[in-house]
Order: sequence, then C-alpha cells, then structure tokens
Amino acid sequence: MNTADLGLPVDVPSTALFTDQYELTMLRAALKAGTAGRRSVFEVFTRRLPDGRRYGVVAGTGRVLDAVENFRFDADVLRFLREKDIVDEETLDWLAQYRFGGDIWGYPEGEVYFPGSPIMRVEGTFGECVLLETVILSILNHDSAIAAAASRMASAAGERPLIEMGARRTHELAAVAAARSAYVGGFTTTSDLAAGFRYNIPTVGTSAHAFTLLHDNERDAFRAQVDALGRDTTLLVDTYDVAEAVRTAVEIAGPELGAVRIDSGDLLLVAHRVRQQLDELGATDTRIVVTSDLDEYAIASLAAAPVDAYGVGTQLVTGSGHPTASMVYKLVARAESGEDGAPLVPVAKKSSGGKTSIGGRKWAARRLDGYGYAEAEVVGTGPVPEDLADRQLLVELVKGGAVVAREPLDAARDRHAAARANLPLSATQLSRGEPVIPTEYVHGGSGS
Repeated sequence: MNTADLGLPVDVPSTALFTDQYELTMLRAALKAGTAGRRSVFEVFTRRLPDGRRYGVVAGTGRVLDAVENFRFDADVLRFLREKDIVDEETLDWLAQYRFGGDIWGYPEGEVYFPGSPIMRVEGTFGECVLLETVILSILNHDSAIAAAASRMASAAGERPLIEMGARRTHELAAVAAARSAYVGGFTTTSDLAAGFRYNIPTVGTSAHAFTLLHDNERDAFRAQVDALGRDTTLLVDTYDVAEAVRTAVEIAGPELGAVRIDSGDLLLVAHRVRQQLDELGATDTRIVVTSDLDEYAIASLAAAPVDAYGVGTQLVTGSGHPTASMVYKLVARAESGEDGAPLVPVAKKSSGGKTSIGGRKWAARRLDGYGYAEAEVVGTGPVPEDLADRQLLVELVKGGAVVAREPLDAARDRHAAARANLPLSATQLSRGEPVIPTEYVHGGSGS
C-alpha cells in the first residue's frame, strides 16, 4: 500500500537504507543480547522551536507511512550489507524477514505542535522500531520545517495566493517534498511538475526572461506567448523597461490579459505604478504577480501593495532560515523483560546541555480557553484527565503494521488552516517571541 491507493501514480522505492549504520549495529548487539524483542516505545518531539517561531507545523506524515510500508531489505540491499561486513549473518537473516508489525500514533498531518509535543509515537519490539529512526526523522524534520515557513508566509499573504517555485534551489527530490509541504502549509500551486504528478498539487508556469531574450524584441515574445497560451497568460514585464512592457502587453493581449509578473526592483513601488498603468489602459482585471527572493517579511511588507499573488522559491525550500525542525526520536519506555505482557517502565536520557528528555508513554491534548482558542499544550503520562479526553491530539496511524489513516493531501491542508485559526492571534505575528501557548506536563502512572 502506498500513495497509489489514493489514485496517485508513483510508488515509493525501498527505504531500508535511508538509515544510519548504528541502527543496524544496535540491532545486531540487541539480537545477540536477547533484548531485540523487548516491547519498546519511541517518541518524536522537539525540545525547542526555531528562534522566534511561535508554533510548528506537522508535515510529512503521509510520506512517513509510505516509508514504513516500503522499509524492506531485498536481495541487493542484503548483499551490500554482507559485502561491507556491516552486520553478521544472524542479523541479515532477521532483516530479510523485516516487516514493521507495530503501532504508530501521531499528530495528524497539518496539525500544529510545540516544544515537547509527542508528534509521533512508534511502538513495537526494540528491533523493529529502532531501525525506523533516521527515515522518520529525515522526513518529519525536512517537511515540518518547510510547512512552518509556508504557514508563516500564508499568514502574511492573507487571502492572496502563493506559488511554490523553489525546485531549482534545492535537491531535485527535496523539491518535490518541499512542494508537498508548502501545499499543506497554505500555498495554492507549485511550478514543480513532479510534485503535481506525484501528489496532484495544482501546477502553474508560463515563461522566464530567456523566452523574451530569445526573440528580436519584447513585442515578438509577447505575441508568441499569447498566440500559444491565450490572453489569460501571465507576461513577464521586467526584462527591459517595465512601463513599456506593460503597454506592449496590453496592446497585444488586450484588457483580457491574465496577469503580469514583476521579478525585480522595488516591488512595492513598481507594483503601484504597474497597477495604475494597467487601470489606465483598461486592463482593470489583469492581476499582478510578484516574485524575487521573497520571504514572509517581504510578503508582509507588500500587504498594502496592489499585488494579487506571490511566487516564492529559495526562502521557502530552505525553511526561511530554519531548514530543520530539530526533532529527535527517543526511547521513552521499554518492557521490564522480554516476556509477553511484561509491564513498561519509563526511561529517559539524563544529561546536561539541554538534551534531557522525559520518560514514559505520553498522550497530548490541547486545552482551550473560554473563547474556544488554544491556551496550553498538555502532555502527560498515565490516565488522561476527563476534561481533556475529547481534546486528545494523537491519532492511530498504523495498527499491527497496517496503515489505517492514509488521507488526501487536501485533508492535511484544511486541517492546518483550522489548527492555525484556533491559535491565539499572536501566533501570526512575525516578531520574535516565545511559543504562542505553553507546554504543560502532567505526570502519572508508569510507562504503559
């Protein structure tokens, strides 16, 4: 089962080697010690948000589900591990039969999170769970960072649509994941056709400066584009002189011209001048699209400008300065012994330098204030308080190794819009500040 189950066309290849070697050597040692089969609970969380961020965004959950399903050690992978002497034959035999058979709970994709939120909980034997650490973290860290940047940009843009156009600024496969995360975070379209093909995200695109430079003059370039793509196309007007280009564009396409794109200069000033010129030429419905290395701050600065859409590339696919969500995958509980039904005991790393963690299998709930807005992220072990029972955040994603919560990407996108709207108004402020709501811990019970 994979994305094809939603009518999408691309299968995910084996993800077995999307891992760090120490996960296999830990497995080898645990098999030898007889502890690989102990029931264990791992959790994904972050100790802090990036500096100045008020909330995080969970993204990549659907890709994690695909990755877990496709975590298989085929003959070529096993041969590689044997030739490199990474593990012994006993471990190779174990890996040849590997299928994750445990349970995964997590915040549904698009939900917001805060420091300490148990974003994902992986339960099963130590051996089957420990192998998934790197692939889960690499997906969630990347995708959540992009979605958080996208969310901030969407807040700054208001009702104006955002175009993801960062494929040329990152690794070709990361670009597809980034487009997916941007869509979850609030972007409306992407320029990346692979993202459109794989995830059914709406795609857009018309021309670059090269197309204008190909022709003897701007008029010929505009004529060729309109003849091919129709009057509703978007003409790029800043190759030479913007005012002259706008005049030529309207002459050729008429007042039905779809849009003009501005990719350089003082965007605030140029947008006002272009809007005035378009209106004077009768092209009152022609939209203005601006690009040029935008981030959430630049978008916010253009709030008063007559801009109809924004195209964002570099700053989006690099997380707007924070390319990772700094999530970790930690063992928080394990069985007292390898016997069936052995009780769980909480475990936690205790060290200096801000890397301590809290043991125990956790639940999470979001408490609301009297107006229905979030006021605290409550994380606890043991019984869930009655007043929070219907506010729990974790949902079952995988049960007994089978995915039970696959959903269309639009569901995650809609969920994020609702979750962000449920936060205090200060969540959308771009000024530096603490997380918009605090994380409170409730301790009780054991690791089970």
